[in-house]
Amino acid sequence: MNRKRRSFTAALALFLAAGLFPAVAPAAPKSELWPRWEAHDPAAKQSIDHGAWDRFLGSFVVPGADGINRVAYARAAGNAAGELQGYLDAMAAQPISRFGRAEQKAYWINLYNALTVKVVIDHLPVASIRDIDLGGGGFFSSGPWDKKLIDVEGEPVSLNDIEHRILRPIWRDPRLHYALNCASLGCPNLATRAYVPERLEEMLIQAAKAYINHPRGVRIEKGDITLSKIYDWYAEDFGDEPGLLDHIRQYATSDLETQMMLAKGIDGYNYDWGLNGVE
Repeated sequence: MNRKRRSFTAALALFLAAGLFPAVAPAAPKSELWPRWEAHDPAAKQSIDHGAWDRFLGSFVVPGADGINRVAYARAAGNAAGELQGYLDAMAAQPISRFGRAEQKAYWINLYNALTVKVVIDHLPVASIRDIDLGGGGFFSSGPWDKKLIDVEGEPVSLNDIEHRILRPIWRDPRLHYALNCASLGCPNLATRAYVPERLEEMLIQAAKAYINHPRGVRIEKGDITLSKIYDWYAEDFGDEPGLLDHIRQYATSDLETQMMLAKGIDGYNYDWGLNGVE
């Protein structure tokens, strides 16, 4: 290797090591069914009590004037954390395969969100959920998503299992992305109420509208549309660009819909991984 080539190679190595070369964005896990969880009972009449989670949300989720719901993690780290663990223990004891689909859908959404909140509380102080490295690699290489956090019907289950192997492939409902909260400012809001079958549809619609009509979901400046990175990570759920824009218009206010009609198209994606915490 001649001197010029050696110099170029050394400079390139320093450039990469310094983080100056744009990194390739990681892709989200694919939606791949875990057949174990297809079991359900369409005739089931029993319901699941999410009252403890509902009370937790009402006490510690704080809607902000900026449209972002924040969680009082530190304040919840005392007795409330024990009550939250009690709720998780109760959910782990549920024979969820014996319930109907609506009960199951609400169950898995609530379980995902409650587990996420508990993980953050257990690792305070933390600036981002991505700093909670529980091993296992996977989506974003660090974070708690691949760690088996709870046993359901004797099966160890992770957050990624719930989202990508149960909820997404079974229900095929892109609005699930507005219901699942990853403890980040860029994420859709953690609801102030637990999801239950009788208000599931209403809450999913509300969640979609709240996110899409907030700048962290859809922002239009000078005719350019900047979307949440969620729409890029989960393109297989939202469809190609025309399909995605149709989905967004379905929940957009008339003002946002007008801006979208006049816009030039999608210019890029953005996401804030800062913790959605509040004192």
